[in-house]
Amino acid sequence: MGEITVSARHIDHLLPDLSGSNGAPYQRAYAERAVSHRGRPVAEIVPVFRQAADRTLLGFTGADLVEQAGTISSGAPYELRVRATG
Repeated sequence: MGEITVSARHIDHLLPDLSGSNGAPYQRAYAERAVSHRGRPVAEIVPVFRQAADRTLLGFTGADLVEQAGTISSGAPYELRVRATG
């Protein structure tokens, strides 16, 4: 399970807008890769997540991205704790 701290003004980059049908940019990228990259090598998945994290201003470390990619590669569930700051 991962844990990140996100500025409250950037939380919409991670969590879905409940009034709409689309998830947030990073959540959407994760869900798409969970389907399309299952079973693929971690090294192939990490660069895609790095781009998505950088675009959405989320502070994932390299280790965070490797952990997320590992769960997609193996098909295991992934839990992320998010702490929002003022």
